[in-house]
Amino acid sequence: MGGYIFQRIIQAVIVVAMVSMLVFTVMHLLPGDPVMVLSGTSIQGLTPEQEAKMRHDLWLDRPLYVQYGHWVWNLLHGDWGTSVRNQVPVFRELQTRLPVTLQLAIYGWLIAIIIGLTAGVISATRSNTKLDTAATLVSMFGIAMPNFWLGILLIYLFSMVLGWFPTAGFVSFTEAPLRSLHHMILPAFALGFVESAVIMRQTRSGILEVLRQDYVRVARAKGLSERTITWIHALKNASLPILTIMGLQLGRLIGGTVIIEAIFGLPGLGSLAVQSIFMRDYLPLQGVVLLVTLGVAVINLLTDMVYAYIDPRIRYGKQNQ
Repeated sequence: MGGYIFQRIIQAVIVVAMVSMLVFTVMHLLPGDPVMVLSGTSIQGLTPEQEAKMRHDLWLDRPLYVQYGHWVWNLLHGDWGTSVRNQVPVFRELQTRLPVTLQLAIYGWLIAIIIGLTAGVISATRSNTKLDTAATLVSMFGIAMPNFWLGILLIYLFSMVLGWFPTAGFVSFTEAPLRSLHHMILPAFALGFVESAVIMRQTRSGILEVLRQDYVRVARAKGLSERTITWIHALKNASLPILTIMGLQLGRLIGGTVIIEAIFGLPGLGSLAVQSIFMRDYLPLQGVVLLVTLGVAVINLLTDMVYAYIDPRIRYGKQNQ
């Protein structure tokens, strides 16, 4: 188990390092002079001495590999740069906005799990019925539907027409838990419903395969109820691919909050990325990409660890290769 985890940690570190190199390279390939982009000033308003000093202060007069090493060193020490837009340290702004994105992603993830597992189990146990057909159609609709389009529909129906939920805004869970949930229901549902369709399809196919096994027939012969067979035996033995999808979806949900946060006016990492793009404030955008990459890598690592813990064949097979 230790060797398997160590291999996964090394792979995660390599992925994060490669993404950091890519982000750093793209930063230097952006149009415009780096001094103007990073400092928010106009080159025409600087004297040659001032421009040279600014390039030296920003390490732009060093080789690219030296600049990258200096940048990584600052990242590891908490210096992620300063936002040109509001002169706030990027690391502090990321700390402020990260809880909003995590809250939205976790809510959406829980909604996806609840809807996906329930619909998948019902569809599998009612196979080839009208209920199964309806669940399959809904899942296909969810897979094909963009989450931003669903978010707009939810705002129009439940906010503008019915007036049940606010159209935008955010309330911290620590300040007012009920109001916070009231503001987060629509964006979390828009984010999680699309992902629930994937869980539903995987759950349905996995349980259908398990229900055809001999030990399920033995369990029925012993007099166990269908509910016990389905939710305890069948779902447990079909859980490996489902758990993998759930873990990967959480990472994807964190990265997929950009548009949803912009639509619902949530002050998270996604809205920060959109604002940074429009304002040409690239350091916060760079920080968002790195933070999301790190989060996805950690989630994938935890998913692999859970997968290996549940199925010993995975870790022993990898170690013997």
